[in-house]
Amino acid sequence: MKILFVCTGNTCRSPMAEALLKERMPDAEVQSAGIFAGKNQRANQNALEALKEYNITMDHLSQPVTDKLLHWADKVLTMTTQHKQSLILEYPNFQNKYFTLKEFVSEADKEVWNELKKAYADYEEKRSLFIQENQHNLDNVLLDQKLAEHMKDDIEHIKRLEANLINYDISDPFGGELRIYQETLAELDKYIDLLQKKIK
Repeated sequence: MKILFVCTGNTCRSPMAEALLKERMPDAEVQSAGIFAGKNQRANQNALEALKEYNITMDHLSQPVTDKLLHWADKVLTMTTQHKQSLILEYPNFQNKYFTLKEFVSEADKEVWNELKKAYADYEEKRSLFIQENQHNLDNVLLDQKLAEHMKDDIEHIKRLEANLINYDISDPFGGELRIYQETLAELDKYIDLLQKKIK
């Protein structure tokens, strides 16, 4: 599987993800790029320092996302939902390849999503039934009030489920001190581990 990691400038998160996966799976075909990346910029010094603690050295030069790279990749794994949305807008022809890294490897969220879909459907059904039964007996203001009361538990349930959804973004260390890069790398490490298992 050919994997392209994508972040903003291709000097921090995506090259760290690329380096981690190459370390774990030396045979993997993996590259990284940035949506707003310049060409041939070196990786951020703090990213390099953080990787050294994992005994990984990285010789990286940045590159922007291109049609050619997207053609090459089987999967394009972005660091944030925003990156994924930017790619969908700019390169819509490849959108079946786009996932955030967390979304691609996370199984837990699928259950929450299935519950949510059911909760949304139940909510709509219950709502329209209540309106059908009461619209002729109540004026609009009263109908809205009663409807809100009637649906209160369902709305709470949906909010709880939504709160359980994973935040799909890998935190951006750019401009932070070394400790921030170490935290981002630890977060990436966890998801690259899951990615490696999924690929195998």
